[in-house]
Amino acid sequence: MTQLRIGIRHEDKYAAERRAPLVPRHVAELIRKHGLEVYLQSSPKRIFSDKEYEQAGAKVVSNLEDTPVIFGIKEIPVEVFEYGKTYIFFSHVIKGQPYNMGMLRRMMELKCNLIDYERIVDDFGKRLIFFGRYAGLAGAINTLWTLGLRLKYFGFDTPFLKIKQAYHYKDLNEACKEVSNVGREISRKGLPTELLPFTIGVTGYGNVSSGVQEILSLLPGIEILPEDLLKLKDSGEFQNNLIYKVTFKEEHISTPNDPYKAFDLDEYYSLPENYHGVFEQYLPHLSVLINGIYWDSRYPRLITRQYLKENFSGAKQPKLIVVGDITCDPEGSIEATLKGTTIEDPIFVYHPQTHSMTSGYEGEGLQIMAVDILPSELPRDSSLGFSNVLKNYVYDIAKANYSAASAGEIQLPAPIKRALILHKGELTPDYKYIQKYLE
Repeated sequence: MTQLRIGIRHEDKYAAERRAPLVPRHVAELIRKHGLEVYLQSSPKRIFSDKEYEQAGAKVVSNLEDTPVIFGIKEIPVEVFEYGKTYIFFSHVIKGQPYNMGMLRRMMELKCNLIDYERIVDDFGKRLIFFGRYAGLAGAINTLWTLGLRLKYFGFDTPFLKIKQAYHYKDLNEACKEVSNVGREISRKGLPTELLPFTIGVTGYGNVSSGVQEILSLLPGIEILPEDLLKLKDSGEFQNNLIYKVTFKEEHISTPNDPYKAFDLDEYYSLPENYHGVFEQYLPHLSVLINGIYWDSRYPRLITRQYLKENFSGAKQPKLIVVGDITCDPEGSIEATLKGTTIEDPIFVYHPQTHSMTSGYEGEGLQIMAVDILPSELPRDSSLGFSNVLKNYVYDIAKANYSAASAGEIQLPAPIKRALILHKGELTPDYKYIQKYLE
């Protein structure tokens, strides 16, 4: 019997991408348990060194031409794909994203198979393999770092200035210690009166939000309801050494067009046109917004360009200081997010009157943090967490017979079969809808 071979590719979409889909300890486990032959494409920047993989039993190579099944993380350049191979990565095609349709066409031309991590879900549609928690962790750290810089620009020296961008920490533990120290200082000294009540809003309650909440829990705070946020300042019942945190769900973001109807979550997801956005009522009461919701164009925006144009004009600075847009959909739920940013150039100030931006934290407007690959700022922790789940599916993916006449005949675990977008270059039944974006 021919030994099964898999490849782990070098990530080349972003210069600062250092994650790996499978870590050395799990590679060693797969080789020992299943006899897999693992080829690693050499990388000088991967958080785990080539030597670590060699010690685990992998073969380090310059290319993956001898491997039929290839694991990566981010999108793959069109010139890299090879005929008939199986690729597993985050393809970002399920919304018909125009910037990746050329890549998908090339995969179809070459009769490739595509398995997308984003669509590996259980019977209830819950994702099983994800970096979301790490996006939330890094996103919250970066948002607090950005906050310190922006407040400094406005003339406030606060403890937040001690927090660094996430990738500067050796690991998550070191970052958490720093945030905890900042939290203790806020407890002792408080925050400037002009910033009170100091409030942080978080949208969403999934994996991303859980990571955000982990970081915010290291600060002295109290959780309040969205309806209480609207009354907090006028009540006068707030303290200078507490941060008031609010979590927003769908019913706080949108409301039925029919004023006599109650919010219905199932209807909202199936018929979003029956709803309109109401989130902007909370913005005058928030100091910071961290956005971690799923969004597509069917749903109302959280912050519109028009709202910012009307409210960020003149000399007075609105209460909202920073938006940490972890969702990072360009001109999406946060219309001021003009682009996803890089780790090297992570923040910008959005200028509402001109719908433009300036890199950094200086100038009039709204401060945005929108790093597109946030989990890569915690590359060791995030790779380990991701690999710990992916390892359980690798053998089944490697041994599957992709030459089967139809996708339905391939022997794959149900979650992986749900994630099979292309089979021999053809869109599988659940993904036929993508065809309209390719025309």
